[in-house]
Amino acid sequence: MTLFQTRGYEQTTAADIAAEAGVTQRTFFRHFPDKREVLFGGQAEFIDVLTKGVLSAPPGLGPWDTLLHACRTVEALFIENRSFSAPRRVIIAANPTLQERAQTKTQDVMAALASALRQRGVADRSADLVAHMGMAAMGHAVAAWFENGSTDLSIHIERAFREVHDLSAHDPAPSR
Repeated sequence: MTLFQTRGYEQTTAADIAAEAGVTQRTFFRHFPDKREVLFGGQAEFIDVLTKGVLSAPPGLGPWDTLLHACRTVEALFIENRSFSAPRRVIIAANPTLQERAQTKTQDVMAALASALRQRGVADRSADLVAHMGMAAMGHAVAAWFENGSTDLSIHIERAFREVHDLSAHDPAPSR
């Protein structure tokens, strides 16, 4: 992260990262297929914890509350990785290629969530919609948490999910 922050993402090579870590390039490439994955490592664990959260949610919960339950299960991952994730967000925001990669990774998470929701009996289209909305709410919550680090992440997650719920509870504006 320090190299990306000081030199810039584009100017930092895999060789630079390997040297900084005190390993060979060969060792680097055993752990990461390319330098982008340094920023996106941990996704498999994230998806695993999140989908297990969906599948372990109490049986009586609807899809939205099931997703809220699942998002609470990954809260510890965000907290543990905050010192990595905060600068990571800045680096990704400054690079269109990384933004595209982040979108692809988010699509993977949403697909896994939708699949887990389907396993709980949620209809296909509803599972996809809830997964998309849930990831948007979670992204909103995490961004707010980074902006206001003094508040628990759980408060931001609860607030974001409640706001989406409340927005959907209002009658739509009359059509003209």
